[in-house]
Amino acid sequence: MLEEMRIRSLGVIDDAVVELSPGFTAVTGETGAGKTMVVTSLGLLLGGRADPALVRIGAKSAVVEGRISVAAHAPAAVRAEEAGAELDDGALLISRTLSAEGRSRAHVGGRSVPVGLLAELADDLVAVHGQTDQQGLLRPARQRQALDRYAGDAVAVPLAKYTAAHRRLRAVATELDELTTRARERSQEADLLRFGLDEIAAAEPLPGEDTELAAEAERLGHAEALASAATVAHAALAGNPEDPEGVDATTLVAGAHRALEAVRSHDQDLATLAERLGEIGILMADVAGELASYADGLDADPLRLAAVEERRAALNHLTRKYGQDITAVLAWSQDGAARLAELDGDDDRIGELTAERDALRTELGELAQALTDARTASAARFAEAVTAELAELAMPHARVSVEIRQSEVAGDGADGIEVGGRMVAYGPAGADEVELLLAPHPGAPPRPIAKGASGGELSRVMLAVEVVFAGSDPVPTYLFDEVDAGVGGKAAVEVGRRLARLAKKAQVVVVTHLPQVAAFADRQLLVAKTNDGSVTRSGVTVLEGEERVRELSRMLAGQEDSETARAHAEELLETARTGS
Repeated sequence: MLEEMRIRSLGVIDDAVVELSPGFTAVTGETGAGKTMVVTSLGLLLGGRADPALVRIGAKSAVVEGRISVAAHAPAAVRAEEAGAELDDGALLISRTLSAEGRSRAHVGGRSVPVGLLAELADDLVAVHGQTDQQGLLRPARQRQALDRYAGDAVAVPLAKYTAAHRRLRAVATELDELTTRARERSQEADLLRFGLDEIAAAEPLPGEDTELAAEAERLGHAEALASAATVAHAALAGNPEDPEGVDATTLVAGAHRALEAVRSHDQDLATLAERLGEIGILMADVAGELASYADGLDADPLRLAAVEERRAALNHLTRKYGQDITAVLAWSQDGAARLAELDGDDDRIGELTAERDALRTELGELAQALTDARTASAARFAEAVTAELAELAMPHARVSVEIRQSEVAGDGADGIEVGGRMVAYGPAGADEVELLLAPHPGAPPRPIAKGASGGELSRVMLAVEVVFAGSDPVPTYLFDEVDAGVGGKAAVEVGRRLARLAKKAQVVVVTHLPQVAAFADRQLLVAKTNDGSVTRSGVTVLEGEERVRELSRMLAGQEDSETARAHAEELLETARTGS
């Protein structure tokens, strides 16, 4: 239950405290006095859209704070505590700050929270209804939602199953559509992959083969120069047999080694040098032997060179198309084979998806029929309950009924599902179109409320629907913003009486311009504006005794001091007190 709201710098309200008590509270005031700011403030507290234009001109920010009493184990209290909030003596403190630059901040129970949390809490705390909600009720989708809300689990359970199946059907249909519409592109991709894989398979490349062949081609292409260089190097090291007089490096090193060996025992340093010369001689002999073997084994084979170049050309053809080297080509081949397997499996996948789609459409038809049956059963009770409420609201002969229908699908029915032996259109909430019908008096045919209800009748239908909801899905607080628009006379008295009766089960706050409604309130708040010549301000005060009579007189006749109006105001208050 809402205990108090503090409003600062919001619209024409400069600084006001709105204290709300249990039962029925009426908020009244002159046109333009800003009484809808009470509704706006509560909307901000409940996560409504923050418009910087709401900030009072000249102020840096607007602040709305609320104190709402909740039971410790109520869903709203549990959700708030999950977000880190703390209750204050059984009350939840909520605040919303809106800057003139457009920034918005929310706090719950002393903890900064996302604005979205306020909207979550609102579902369990307050039901807000205004003239925009009446217009919303004219839409069939909102009427279906109203019926589903009234039906509770009877509709919610099959609706959850239907929604899950509908979501899966959309996913399957999307994938199937992609596979079928892109079949040509995927076929072309598969052909290109097959061609590439066949080329690579025909060449049978080996990892690193291109590098090895490049080295071999380089060697074969310079075989004569390599052999000549090796022969000359060998002669320099080991001597040339054809030149017995020539001096070679090995002989010279051997002579140097022998000279040092003769005297090495006399000096350790010289002995070390002798050992190193010995090692050099051995190394030179080894290198000379390897040079001789290299020169003997090197063969300038033109046929082998031609074969190597031909193989390299084949491998280069692959690297130009599929990778920078053979390793990359082999990686492309592996990935291409996997992708080709996926593409080749499309036909099987299309078959699987088609079968699943058809099965889901059949299942969806059965679930839609279950939804229709549940809604039909609830519709009769809902219509009866709303009709009974209208009788309490000075519409004793009015009858409300609920029409549930489906739209058949023309053609091959590809866009529909079968429900009750007919192919009908469907959506996320089923195949049903729900519409409230009103027969305002005997003999009048039932017509959609959008066409058959006047403004006053629509207000009463809206109120009747909300009262029915209060019995099936109650919340602690109801806020009505001029839902009595278009109502007057006896009907207005009955609206006030019915709101007072609703207030016995919940807290009811009504922004109204009707004295007949305000008179039934347990408490009346006046939103009045003042003007100092430069700034217009509004404030909220509690009316009691004489002040309340004067306000009701003003609402009745526009004159606070009219004796006739005062008499009517006192009569209204007495009627409300006695309930007659």
